[in-house]
Amino acid sequence: LATLALARAGARVAHVDASRPAVTWARRNAVRAGLDDAPIRWIVEDARAFVAREARRGHRYDAVVLDPPTYGHAPGGGAAWRMEADLAGLLAGCAALTGPAPAFFVLTAHTTGLDAAELRAGIAGAFGAELADRAEVVPLGVHRPDGRQLPAGLAIRWGS
Repeated sequence: LATLALARAGARVAHVDASRPAVTWARRNAVRAGLDDAPIRWIVEDARAFVAREARRGHRYDAVVLDPPTYGHAPGGGAAWRMEADLAGLLAGCAALTGPAPAFFVLTAHTTGLDAAELRAGIAGAFGAELADRAEVVPLGVHRPDGRQLPAGLAIRWGS
């Protein structure tokens, strides 16, 4: 959804996901939304590998939207991903692509394993304390018909 919204707003987007079915589904949604000619690069790859390669090539990005799983694997049964252990490295890689002040940054953490302070610390470690202090942490959840909200992790975001 974020890829399609950004493309509709005129952004050039690199959509990276380790799941080929997820990328296929996203591409179908782009066609259905009339965005089949939008400047979207569809990439099936581990985000860590993509970020490291782009940094080596000297490519720069204006903004980042991350929606990593709590647990996953790179394509082809590659390296495992664990949010608590691997997020800091991915954030550092994203900072290398954007510099210390991206135009905006959004991270959803659909896990109970991280709290707001840990997310801020990860952001501070990658992008600096000033930016982490400005970031807004938002609880994610699902509203039930009975009015209760089921917690679904946190999001952290900022814009320049």
